[in-house]
Amino acid sequence: MKSYLSDRYQSVLLRNTSPKNYFSDWEKVKLGVPQGSILGTLLFLLYINDLPGSVNNLSNLSKLTLFADDTNIIFTHPNPSEFEENINKVFEKLITWFHINSLSLNLNKTYYMQFSSKTNCEVNMNKNYKSNPIINVSCTNFLGLTLDSTLSWKPHIDQLISKLNSACYVIRSLKSFTPLETLRMIYFSSVHSIISYGIIFWGNSNHSNTIFKLQKRVIRIMMNAGNRQSCCELFRELNILPLYSQYILSLLLFVVKHINMFKLN
Repeated sequence: MKSYLSDRYQSVLLRNTSPKNYFSDWEKVKLGVPQGSILGTLLFLLYINDLPGSVNNLSNLSKLTLFADDTNIIFTHPNPSEFEENINKVFEKLITWFHINSLSLNLNKTYYMQFSSKTNCEVNMNKNYKSNPIINVSCTNFLGLTLDSTLSWKPHIDQLISKLNSACYVIRSLKSFTPLETLRMIYFSSVHSIISYGIIFWGNSNHSNTIFKLQKRVIRIMMNAGNRQSCCELFRELNILPLYSQYILSLLLFVVKHINMFKLN
């Protein structure tokens, strides 16, 4: 381990439009681990392991979640003034932890978003880090899900529509020379995998009906059916669940898997 972390050097390369490139001098690496290494990921997780404890010890003002290098802090409070005060307390604690551990906040990858209903107004806040503003966004990507501030799931579903349109084109192109069983395998890899991911969150959205229409279009292409033909028998023949049945099944599986989270009568 000592030989892995010590006596390493790095240099910076500046690529120019001309044939000549510029190199900095070699300098000894005093902090960090080699980029792209197998051990680097594990050591990073060990390095930031105490971050939740240092932030969450403020009377549960916030909830911090870590997934690899994706860190999120969630605040909730009904009172706007106390809400902002809690954020400032936790943020100061966070900056102190960064300073102690020789880390810095990447402002290009740092945002904050206020979740609210369509009828409630947002709290007017301006967050800064070292005199640089932290951008307030209306939607953000979280582990493959696009969250918007009102949880309407429209931005996420819009992304799914684009992906499913591409999958629909692929299946249509392969239909003429590919057997049905192979098409079904392609469906599960390029359509079902997209539809089923995170469906327990967005499946009940008002905008999800567009996804169901696209799913039926793919099924009709696979079965060489007309645009007005009912898909009920086609779903049964292919042994594929319609979108809303998949949504209900996913909810039931979640409840069974996490039964300890629910109160029983």
